[in-house]
Amino acid sequence: MRHLTTLMDVSRDDVLAIFQLAAELKTQTRAGERPPLLQHKVLTQIFEKPSLRTRLSFESAAVHLGGQSSFFNSRDAGMHGRESLHDIAKVASSLSDFVVLRTYSQETINDFAKWSSCPVINGLSDDHHPCQALTDLFTIQEHFGKLDGQHLVFVGDGNNVATSLAMLCAQLSMPMTLVCPPGYEIKPSIVRELISRFPSAEFKQTQNYRSAVKNADIVYTDVWTSMGQEDEADVRKKDFNGFQVNEELMALSKPSCRFMHDLPARRGQEVTDGVIDGEQSIVFQQAENRMHLAKGLLVWLDRRRLK
Repeated sequence: MRHLTTLMDVSRDDVLAIFQLAAELKTQTRAGERPPLLQHKVLTQIFEKPSLRTRLSFESAAVHLGGQSSFFNSRDAGMHGRESLHDIAKVASSLSDFVVLRTYSQETINDFAKWSSCPVINGLSDDHHPCQALTDLFTIQEHFGKLDGQHLVFVGDGNNVATSLAMLCAQLSMPMTLVCPPGYEIKPSIVRELISRFPSAEFKQTQNYRSAVKNADIVYTDVWTSMGQEDEADVRKKDFNGFQVNEELMALSKPSCRFMHDLPARRGQEVTDGVIDGEQSIVFQQAENRMHLAKGLLVWLDRRRLK
């Protein structure tokens, strides 16, 4: 049985197999076909944080594949002290075929997976967002026809999304540059782990967005203030002044460069309307692909369990 707690749980071959399944299932969906590959299977989602795309993509994926989905906020699931996480994990996994968790602490997901009898998927934690990164590189492969050598430039906070993108880019031979103000880099412990696992990885962090964007195939940004950081919003807004992805910044890139954002976006803050709705944007293709990637991931996990 396999889990997806972070992207260190999967190999390059695993990722490419998930992408292949996602592509096949997307083609079938577009043709009006929904093969019941997970007929009668139960997906349980337990979220401490609100969500549109993560929740809807997994619920839609389960239904498309012939399964069913149940959703619990963390209070209804008893994760606010009503019972131990050990007991919740034991019970929820015994009544489910998959569990998706969306939490503040990565440790919550790690511990749940340790006690779970079914595959556990990280739907987001403060430290990692593996399903988002998988979707993003699946979308890049779909758009450009390849991944090797495609340079991704992330302009913004070295947050959970940037962290997972750095891990996956390293696995799939994609150069990545993080452009951020001082103090907002990816955690040093994560960078050390990344370089240790993937010594040939092309990963850089800089404050110079002009030189980075000039060589970008993809410019990516995210909100400056993530969930749980609301008290830092004013400080972060000042610190990220000058790091907005706008028409001037995109004009520094190649005409073939594409813009990505994991959403939700704070339009007028980290990105302008002209960019997110512009010709270089593939943001909404990226958003739709959350469901197709979820379908590929669920089928892949189910097949790993049967082996």
